[in-house]
Amino acid sequence: METKGSTMSFLVVSVLVLSAMFQDCSAAFNLLNRKKPSASAAASSSAKRDAKSAPSSVVFPVRGNVYPEGLYYVTLYIGQQPKPYYLDIDTGSDLTWLQCDAPCVSCSQVPHPLYRPKNNLVYCQDPICASVNHPGNHKCERPKDQCDYDIEYADHGSSLGVLVKDEFPLRVTNGSLLKPHLVFGCGYDQEFSTVSSSPTDGVLGLGNSKSSIISQLSDQGLTRNVVGHCFDGQGGGFLFFGDDLVPPSGVVWTPMSRNPLNKYYSPGPAQLIFGGQHTGVKGLMTVFDSGSSYTYFNSKFYQTFISLVRKDLTGKPLKEARDDQTLPICWKGTKPFKSIRDVKEHFKPLTLSFSNGKNARLEILPESYLIISSHGNACLGILNGTEIGLQDINIIGDTLLRDKIVIYDNEKRQIGWIATYCNRLPNEDRGGKASHPYGIDFSILSDQYPAVYSFGDDAV
Repeated sequence: METKGSTMSFLVVSVLVLSAMFQDCSAAFNLLNRKKPSASAAASSSAKRDAKSAPSSVVFPVRGNVYPEGLYYVTLYIGQQPKPYYLDIDTGSDLTWLQCDAPCVSCSQVPHPLYRPKNNLVYCQDPICASVNHPGNHKCERPKDQCDYDIEYADHGSSLGVLVKDEFPLRVTNGSLLKPHLVFGCGYDQEFSTVSSSPTDGVLGLGNSKSSIISQLSDQGLTRNVVGHCFDGQGGGFLFFGDDLVPPSGVVWTPMSRNPLNKYYSPGPAQLIFGGQHTGVKGLMTVFDSGSSYTYFNSKFYQTFISLVRKDLTGKPLKEARDDQTLPICWKGTKPFKSIRDVKEHFKPLTLSFSNGKNARLEILPESYLIISSHGNACLGILNGTEIGLQDINIIGDTLLRDKIVIYDNEKRQIGWIATYCNRLPNEDRGGKASHPYGIDFSILSDQYPAVYSFGDDAV
């Protein structure tokens, strides 16, 4: 679970799920009188047949920032009478889940009323239930048993619940309104690492397993199995499912790794380049994880980088601000910094070179790896992952993913990126595929339910 708050309390790494068990019998949650497939489900099936010949894309405006909010999130509408929910964008995990009233045993304060399931359980015989189990652990003694889940994250937060299926109305780039029924987790028992309230209603799992939302949409023929995001350094951005927004040129591509990390979005081993100079640090196993606010290097990698930065700052008008506890390392100037522009000239760019992609390079400017704290100091958004139990895995989090379109192409098994402005939704006229720009509510149902939705405050 992604509980992100102020200062060090939101140093969350979503990619390392410590345990995930999906059982077949639960006394804590029992839905009766299960419904037959609805008319809307039949409509979704028809839309699926139409879309198979020309899969389209879905675009969402993104809210949030690395600091001070500590996350990027989107609004999704769920249910046959759609209600809005804020979901934390997480490419480091697969299962999408909401805190829900089933009834709730332990839930935090969330922005919207808890999701209430209505006879929409997923049975343990469903292939998606099997996909979320550890291999060999899927027990389904009775096919109509429900599929429970118990998932724990690296910050020791957890969510216990049951898989359900409901309608996700989506406006796609070809103008159609789709209403696919998708599987997600109904979490009725959460444990929180530090806080009792949450800025989101749940997590949007965008990994590459069968249980992820993007995989389900692809399996239904509605979109390509491609997901991308563009997080603006000042906050906001956009998220997309499908390949309509993939730039036709200029993208740096590298194959997804096929080592044991291939259940995550890993571009494989990297070497560190600082200020254009090779550092001798190489063979670093990396994972791209949008659910992690910050970037985590293993201890050796981290200490080497810190030594290089400190050496490079010698003689410059910056001193370490040891009284600023926003992040482990912060620097102060002769007066408080108002923005990254005031300090970025003192720092050098960082580059990660991935050997899997013919030395594909991820160029990282200082404004991506630094944040300005509430005290007016420049703080390093790269942390020591070994100290929180990540061992040798290096997590590329939101700090290094900002101001780029990052693309996870599960069909071609490759990851790509291109530097760009993320402060507005793209106009696809430039790509030659569509005749209209994307509006801020493009994937929301303003024209379908004009009397129901109020997008300014997400009222329904």
